[in-house]
Amino acid sequence: MKATEFIVNALRKQGVTQVFGYPGGAIMPLYDALYDGGVAHLLARHEQGAIMAALGYARAGARVGVCIATSGPGATNLVTGLAEAMADSIPVVAFTGQVPSALIGVDTFQEVDILGMTLSCTKHSFLVEDQNDLDRIIAEAFTIATTGRPGPVLIDIPKDIQLAEMACETVSELPALPPLDGLVDDEVAAARALLHAAKKPILYVGGGVGMANAVPELRALAAALDIPMVCTLKGIGSADPEHPYYLGMLGMHGLKAANLAVQESDLLIAVGARFDDRVTGKLDEFAPHAKVIHLDIDACEHHKLRVANVAITTDLKLILPALKMTLNIAPWRLHTLEMKVDTAFRYDHPGIAIYAPLLLKQLSASLPEDHLVACDVGQHQMWTAQHMTFTQPENLLSSAGFGTMGFGLPAAVGAALARPDAMPVVVTGDGSIMMNIQELVTINRAKLPIKIVLIDNQRLGMVRQWQTLFFDGRLSQTILDDNPDFVALAAACGIPGETVVVKEQVQPAMDRMLASDGAYFLHVQISEQENVWPLVPPGVNNGEMLEQYDEF
Repeated sequence: MKATEFIVNALRKQGVTQVFGYPGGAIMPLYDALYDGGVAHLLARHEQGAIMAALGYARAGARVGVCIATSGPGATNLVTGLAEAMADSIPVVAFTGQVPSALIGVDTFQEVDILGMTLSCTKHSFLVEDQNDLDRIIAEAFTIATTGRPGPVLIDIPKDIQLAEMACETVSELPALPPLDGLVDDEVAAARALLHAAKKPILYVGGGVGMANAVPELRALAAALDIPMVCTLKGIGSADPEHPYYLGMLGMHGLKAANLAVQESDLLIAVGARFDDRVTGKLDEFAPHAKVIHLDIDACEHHKLRVANVAITTDLKLILPALKMTLNIAPWRLHTLEMKVDTAFRYDHPGIAIYAPLLLKQLSASLPEDHLVACDVGQHQMWTAQHMTFTQPENLLSSAGFGTMGFGLPAAVGAALARPDAMPVVVTGDGSIMMNIQELVTINRAKLPIKIVLIDNQRLGMVRQWQTLFFDGRLSQTILDDNPDFVALAAACGIPGETVVVKEQVQPAMDRMLASDGAYFLHVQISEQENVWPLVPPGVNNGEMLEQYDEF
């Protein structure tokens, strides 16, 4: 068989049923094999849209996302998505076409060294030099993408290799991997001793919990310890939001109780978290009184930013049950509960203007139980994390480590295909949506019932907020008062919608959106002056949050 037929067979062998991509000259042989190869393909309208859709598919459905692009500009348009996957540990395999082998290195039309370009933003990159290596390479690629800390892998295939005949038709199984190391008794004992001695312990929950499929184990541990918990942006949904001592997200725009509790704690149990700068604020003043137990599958994260008293490298599903015990921390529980109550958000915003936190709280309360939300990056992202409730980590898809504007719309496309029974929602801003707005056409093409909530302040809101606070109000290139008519633009792409401008319009419009059978575009106009609070400014610790409630 031709190499391209072999590739499609290999994808099926790996359990791949859906891929995303955009064709071009150097990848046409593979597209010819996909024509009747038994693997569904969704055409994005930009290669970045294709890889972001693959990432959304992987995140929402706990499987490998696969995307395909041609050589040169097609391949380079995948780089942002590969970096996003690397930062947020998302398993994705990207196939790119390459110019014929004999023409590599002579500046051929649409040639680029994509392997060299992606070495820093993939777990591994392959250039196929012999079609008979495809069997091994594809099996290895899927293994690398999914084992240990997940991440992206790129396979670059010259056009002549795609057209070559294969020496065999069979597809190898995934290579056997050595089992993960089991628990080390001394490490477990040391962690348990720190827990037993702590008076103010706190669980610091990261995105690794969801990736390890360890949500049940985390919740069982939290119930056994009856311990206060905070989470990162990617950790949202892992902790039970109804747990009485769950304090919400911590960090730069974390909830006040979460940040204060961490600063007071005497023991941090970091679970699948990496002490990111957006979480810690001023690192040497982060949780200054706390000892640290660090649990992570990736040993490279241990001691990288914060030296741990106990660092355990293993599967979270193994270690979390081993830490169950009874803690004598009643005063600490009461104190954190009081902080949670005393610092709760207020939603009684006066006047008729739409208040974004209240809007998102209403949206959260209105969604069916089986739903997912894909966010873009900006103020709306932080408001979503603060004011919406998520019961599983795969229900909130957000670009955390890389902060990629334009992530939300295509990620929702992939997520909708991964979980067709869930209601897919996009929360985006007027800056972010323009980055990949062409994927409105993809939504219409695939007839996906995605509900799009655009929070429009005619600004690059987060940058505008920083310019206002830290750059003397000099609004350099952040005013977007020449935005298009978004509802008309959506209608031109086959998606109905409406605009709301005052509070009393919100719930009826939201009800119409959620009751619609297909895609819907809800354009929400808010004040350009609205800010995200709290805010930990640069160079200070998380206890020194800026707050402002002048609008109340």
